[in-house]
Amino acid sequence: MKRILITGGAGFLGSHLCERLLADGEEILCLDNFFTGNKDNIRHLLGNPHFECIRHDIINPIYMEVDQIYNLACPASPVHYQLNPIKTIKTNVMGAINTLGLAKRVKARILQASTSEVYGDPEIDPQREGYWGRVNPIGIRSCYDEGKRAAECLMMDYHRQNQVDVKIVRIFNTYGPRMAVCDGRVVSNFIVQALKGEDITVYGDGSQTRSFCYVDDLIEGMIRMMNSAEGFTGPVNLGTPAEFTIMELAKMLIGMIGSASRIVFRELPQDDPTQRRPDIALAREKFGWEPLVPLEEGLKRTIAYFRKVI
Repeated sequence: MKRILITGGAGFLGSHLCERLLADGEEILCLDNFFTGNKDNIRHLLGNPHFECIRHDIINPIYMEVDQIYNLACPASPVHYQLNPIKTIKTNVMGAINTLGLAKRVKARILQASTSEVYGDPEIDPQREGYWGRVNPIGIRSCYDEGKRAAECLMMDYHRQNQVDVKIVRIFNTYGPRMAVCDGRVVSNFIVQALKGEDITVYGDGSQTRSFCYVDDLIEGMIRMMNSAEGFTGPVNLGTPAEFTIMELAKMLIGMIGSASRIVFRELPQDDPTQRRPDIALAREKFGWEPLVPLEEGLKRTIAYFRKVI
């Protein structure tokens, strides 16, 4: 049994990671300040003797004995990370410093949950890990984009200077149960609007593309990366190479739900990327990972979840 700290453990991804690692027989310390995390996501785990929930903001140091750290703490949707951009970049930078300091002290392995947003609005397709990106450093998304890029920098500097055992994954669009109803991400937005019979809001003309990875596949990739060979730091893309336009997703969900919703168009937000598609050759090569859940099957599970909560 390993003792594992998960920052942001009550969030969408964090709660699934807590659940999976408990099922694998590990001891879990779930740390969250509940800014976007939700106690309901982990309520079913609270009675497990190998699970502990700690209310704490990772911009402040924390001291404990652990074997592994998954650093997931940060608002991940534009609605939430733009609500308090200074807090967002502090969470990314100071959160990385504090978790790396802990990893250094106790000689723990640490995995940084980075993002496809480090590629910005990309000029290459698909996006490979060696691509440095095209990011606006002063735009409304930069608190998140540049915060995650700075966190990656800190991970590698602690690795080179202090020999901290680090792993970096770049997460592409992920969806599934426990997404917040009002988190502003496209899958949850469309499902909630379609279930309520409201207009489906498409930003731009809907031709921009995304690659949607079901949460169970993503969690499997994170765990495989955490337990990959020593010395392999990444970064590694985790996502699905299957690409869909926003309009295709909207029409698919309207059909699956049987909704009478209309599609309406709004102005595209500043710096919204026109394309997202990962090259996952490195993940396949290093730890044999690729997503298995088809989009339609994953959407069925996600729709069923939202039918219960709204």
